[in-house]
Amino acid sequence: MRHALITLAALPLFALPAFAEGLTGSYTVEGKNPDGSSYFGTAELVENGTAVSLTWTVAGSSFAGAGIVDGKLITVQWGDPNPVYYVITPSGALHGTWADGTALDRLTPMR
Repeated sequence: MRHALITLAALPLFALPAFAEGLTGSYTVEGKNPDGSSYFGTAELVENGTAVSLTWTVAGSSFAGAGIVDGKLITVQWGDPNPVYYVITPSGALHGTWADGTALDRLTPMR
């Protein structure tokens, strides 16, 4: 019994980060274009194993892409010569860059 109590007490120390719950869902989008102007919108992400599909809606326009998850990195091809690269943060937010690193994108889960 004493061993069980010690094990239960230690569980919060080993809790999985938020992104381990899965990436599928709705996100708010905020970012900076290569020219420094800001944009805002929403995104829908669907995860299927290591594959993802992503649809962004920004300023009344929609953009779609597909990519892969490799550890904490997501690479999304979306019809531009340069993909979007996201890092999965412990909170489940995705922080990314696009346009060959000259633009920024942040997706925050709407949970």
